[in-house]
Amino acid sequence: EEERDRIRDEFLHRVGELLSGEVQQIERGKIIVIMNRAREAEAIVPWKDQNPRERFRQGDPIRAVLKKVEETPKGPRLILSRADPIFVEALFKLEVPEVYQGIVEIKERAREVGGRSKIAVWSRDDSIDPVGACVGMRGSRVQSVVNELSGEKIDIVHWSEDVASLAVSALAPAEIQKVIIDDQNKRIEVILTEENLSKAIGRRGQNVRLASKLIDFEIDILTEKEESEKRQLEFKEK
Repeated sequence: EEERDRIRDEFLHRVGELLSGEVQQIERGKIIVIMNRAREAEAIVPWKDQNPRERFRQGDPIRAVLKKVEETPKGPRLILSRADPIFVEALFKLEVPEVYQGIVEIKERAREVGGRSKIAVWSRDDSIDPVGACVGMRGSRVQSVVNELSGEKIDIVHWSEDVASLAVSALAPAEIQKVIIDDQNKRIEVILTEENLSKAIGRRGQNVRLASKLIDFEIDILTEKEESEKRQLEFKEK
């Protein structure tokens, strides 16, 4: 019981932290991990918290974020994740001193595991560019994170309190002509040129989906022609 209490006390306040260990075995889809600094703790990476692009074998080193401490009849169990967006944040904290020190803050995050992540960053110090700090010299910092995520792409954008500005950043590389916000229904209309349409939507709609998650608003994308037709229709109905 003392051992259980010690594990509980040690890890309860470490949710969101990056932990490392070794793959002990893979059982019914879940990865059982021996923790480097607490070998007696029971730790698993459930199937839903794994990256489908990754394959681990017994004896492989593994890093994951502590998602929660779960109580079981045998005592506390550490639930680890490599799929949660907080895993991406924990990796940036490891690679970027400014994030670790709290000078640069990851305000929002969105992720489609194995495909792409978006993070919105902000700096407490005006002299430090938060995007540049996360990218690193010649992309070295972000590349380290990409490598750990098995090649998952990462978009880093400037965070803003202004939803319209954040939406414009989140939909890059598309160039936006106009943004109309409906705060009540948490929807945004984005108007752009025909040539920017595919950039905003992204492959299989991924860019707009992640942007929508990042800003927590539904995003409707219209070309200038579609917007003009919509306004004419609304005018006639009035």
